[in-house]
Amino acid sequence: MTSDRLAILDDPHLFSFMPMLYVAWSDGELSDVEMTAICQHVSRTAELPEPCTHLLGRWLDPADPPSARELETLVKTIRTRAADLPNRDKLSLTGLGLALAQSDHDASETERTALYEVEKALGVIGTEAARHMLASRRPAVPHEPIEPTFDFEALRALLDQPNADVRERIYAIIERPDFDLDRVRDVTVDDYREQVFQWLKVVADEGIGALSFSSQHGGGDSQGGFVTAFETLASFNLSLLVKFGVQFGLFGGSIQQLGTERHHAEYLPDVGSLELPGCFAMTETGHGSNVADLETTATWDGERGGFIVDTPPGRAGWKNYIGNAARDGQLATVFAQLEVGDEEHGVHAFLVPIRDKEGNVLPGISVEDDGKKMGLNGVDNGKLRFDNVFIPRTSLLDRFASVSPDGVYSSPIPSRNRRFFTMLGTLVGGRVSVALAGLTSAKVALTIAVRYAERRRQFGPPDAPEYALLDYLTHRRRLLPRLAKTYALHFALRHLAERYIDDSGDDRRDVEALAAGLKALATWHATDTIQECREACGGQGYLAVNRFADLKADSDIFTTFEGDNVVLLQLTAKSLLTDYRNHFHDVGVFGIARFFAGRALTSMAERNPIATRLTGEKHLRDRDFHLAAFTWREQHLVGTLASRIKSRIDQGIDSSVAILEVQDHMLLAARAHIQRIILEQFLAAIERVEDDTLRGVLDLLCDLHALDELENDRGWFLDHGYLEPSKSKAIRDQVNELCDELRPHAEPLVNAFGIPKKCLGPIAW
Repeated sequence: MTSDRLAILDDPHLFSFMPMLYVAWSDGELSDVEMTAICQHVSRTAELPEPCTHLLGRWLDPADPPSARELETLVKTIRTRAADLPNRDKLSLTGLGLALAQSDHDASETERTALYEVEKALGVIGTEAARHMLASRRPAVPHEPIEPTFDFEALRALLDQPNADVRERIYAIIERPDFDLDRVRDVTVDDYREQVFQWLKVVADEGIGALSFSSQHGGGDSQGGFVTAFETLASFNLSLLVKFGVQFGLFGGSIQQLGTERHHAEYLPDVGSLELPGCFAMTETGHGSNVADLETTATWDGERGGFIVDTPPGRAGWKNYIGNAARDGQLATVFAQLEVGDEEHGVHAFLVPIRDKEGNVLPGISVEDDGKKMGLNGVDNGKLRFDNVFIPRTSLLDRFASVSPDGVYSSPIPSRNRRFFTMLGTLVGGRVSVALAGLTSAKVALTIAVRYAERRRQFGPPDAPEYALLDYLTHRRRLLPRLAKTYALHFALRHLAERYIDDSGDDRRDVEALAAGLKALATWHATDTIQECREACGGQGYLAVNRFADLKADSDIFTTFEGDNVVLLQLTAKSLLTDYRNHFHDVGVFGIARFFAGRALTSMAERNPIATRLTGEKHLRDRDFHLAAFTWREQHLVGTLASRIKSRIDQGIDSSVAILEVQDHMLLAARAHIQRIILEQFLAAIERVEDDTLRGVLDLLCDLHALDELENDRGWFLDHGYLEPSKSKAIRDQVNELCDELRPHAEPLVNAFGIPKKCLGPIAW
């Protein structure tokens, strides 16, 4: 390699070739064969003096490429000479070369032809190549927060309702200096547990834990306030959240909902103040969600006037994954099979002491620490075993069943099955709360990712600022449909929480089914959203300080916490089948005929060739179209599910086996049912908004949510003739359009979640 190539910078005959030479070598994409062909083409067509031809050949010799210094010198010279050229952004490589040489000699037609042929041989877009070559370094542009075009404060107030005062109390606690996430980032499990316990003590001292308890027992008479507190704490630390839920929601809630006044007065004041840490011991290693078949027994001992709680041999009957069991719990609500004499009465709840005030494990109690987990390591999960532990008769939580001093069992609910499900009503609040907490985790992730996408810039046109990440359609596609679904779930979960709080009846099966389905979809959405947001933040999202590590690890259990999501959707599906059966039982034979006739007419109307092919924006954004599609899918899936089960039973197959054979169909039906409810509740919430600008942006979010769901399930709709391919493609285009329209609103929409700055990673500040 020699330096005499730089002589080209002083030879006017070669000025016109300088841009071509730089482009030929700058990207290193031309092969030796292509470079040799270009060299031969120039030699044949360019009328150059022999020294110039030789020098040009030296630049095009594949065996002797120019050095990095020579290329830098070449492009620097080109930029200097082109600095004052008019309309330089519109020049091709040929035009740029001729403009560089114009002041020194007039180019011949042969030279013009040679330059043009070389430009074609390079295989580049000449104007693009010239513009990039002349571009200077892009100016850095500071991020300017986007001012919302809608009433931001009205949206924040809407999302904060109800119990906005409780939400502000939680935020005030989180803002205290001792509530610092750095305290638990790199500590031992023991230190993490201790810090979480101290945080929980602060929350209890502020009266937050006892919000749902009666004011007679130191509480706040506010079940809604408690749910709001739980939801809001999820923005800070999920170990604290779960510890809060175990102590005040599950343990305290079981005493309040399954016990009577005697239990309330004796225990709830100390539960609410955290003077009495406790456990909720339901799950067993060998049975999981199958609560009805738990192995732990509570046998009536008439001589001593109490019960003997015992775990049978083997590991299957151990209470497992019990929060507060490994370290802090002193009293446990234990679910066990009640046996009185020769009679078995099914699962009931009992209060069983497991430690004394000094933290010593009591006789007959075996405790094992579950150890370090994938996440939530601030929670002391453990295993419990009972070896013939005696408890007094009053330890039975006896709101729905009691045993008299002389050993007589009685219950105000005669049906054993109904009594069992009534007792399990304590789980409904847990599922409502976990669903809300999962959605809060998704809100935190979206706030970080969207704000980072506004600040982080990458690539862009020459001589112009780099594009913000959110300027890219692919990035909007990743985040904005998930943002729309988060808003949809927000209003659906508000509806669920209101039903849960207002429903004072003993039989809450409708609410249970709704809570099961929404918990499943909300927590799956959280897991998906957190992962997508992490990826959307690249390497910055992988740093622990930016919170995705904790969000991913700590929220992942929500998909199986308070019930595995797949099992919960089956619960929802069974409720749908019960409603379906009851409907037909009430309407009789002629009613059934009318129902199927009506459904057939609806199906024909929805699937006629015109409806399935409509692709106009007005139609695709029509709420009637969205709701009709969601409703038709649900009705079709539930109806065909019932038909498949009935046909199997008619063939003599046991009903439980028949259900096992159609579980995939059950999940589809349950999901479609919950998705329809989510959309309906989003629409209902928008109808209540009076401000036109706020309503307008919520309309866009609702349209995006509905069309994104249809696009995601377009295979099913295409299979069943509800959509034609042209309409499916039009839906995809509308999703893109809505992502574009929501682009200016993205950051204000996540800011309206109100997540405190200290709960976000630095990339979102």
